Amino acid sequence: MKKALAAGLAVGIAAASSVSAAATVDESAAASDSGLRLAATWDKTFAQSDKVEHRKITFKNRYGITLAADLYKPKDAKGKLPAIAVSGPFGAVKEQASGLYAQTMAERGFFTIAFDPSYTGESGGEPRNVASPDINTEDFSVAVDYLSTSPEVNPDHIGLIGICGFGGMAVNAASMDTRIKATVASTMYDMSRVNARGYFDAMDADARYALREKLNAQRTKDYASGTYAPAPGLPEKLKGDEPQFVKDYWEYYKTPRGFHARSINSNGAWNMTSPISFID
Repeated sequence: MKKALAAGLAVGIAAASSVSAAATVDESAAASDSGLRLAATWDKTFAQSDKVEHRKITFKNRYGITLAADLYKPKDAKGKLPAIAVSGPFGAVKEQASGLYAQTMAERGFFTIAFDPSYTGESGGEPRNVASPDINTEDFSVAVDYLSTSPEVNPDHIGLIGICGFGGMAVNAASMDTRIKATVASTMYDMSRVNARGYFDAMDADARYALREKLNAQRTKDYASGTYAPAPGLPEKLKGDEPQFVKDYWEYYKTPRGFHARSINSNGAWNMTSPISFID
């Protein structure tokens, strides 16, 4: 039962991180010039630093999807700064761990941005709640596009921080993008492996083929219905016999410590067919 639960949650949840204070959707969100609705007030799961300037930005990737990001800059900074783009965990939003990482690095002198990946959070893209290794790798590279052309950034000193499942996306981007000079994968999770084999490698080749059949049959159903079925996510309540990692996720994403209304891990579910593009 535990293995079945673990495999079922493979695309639905991501690693927890230590931030505090729950956040809900900002009802005063306003449309930006990009057409996205961006929160007009501070709605993070962490306190705003008095050492850092903050503003909202948007930029469009090569797939035509407009991404929303939070920009953090040390107050009274002078000259061109080293810069970092941050994203993750898988299924989280920039108001959670990635924003805290970005703000903390800005306190240490970096020009940083934390962005919502395509199809999630405040970023654009339809249908919602879709993950793709190609598109999510591009999300990091377009963040580098933005940083490379900012007059406030030293383009020769740009790095990435990818958290959890987005650690792999960051490493993938860095392997192709020579503008990226340093990369940190924090608690990296191999999303291709977990989708192809399940948590703890619970799926063998026969189970993997059966999963492909199920997911492709779901594509047919989705197309016929004009809707997209959701994958399993975190339960609203724990029964007590869940694997420890599920309990850890739940203790962050489903409690005031880290809940955010726009977060898939807190308040939604991935598109059920998203794993197809991750399975080898």
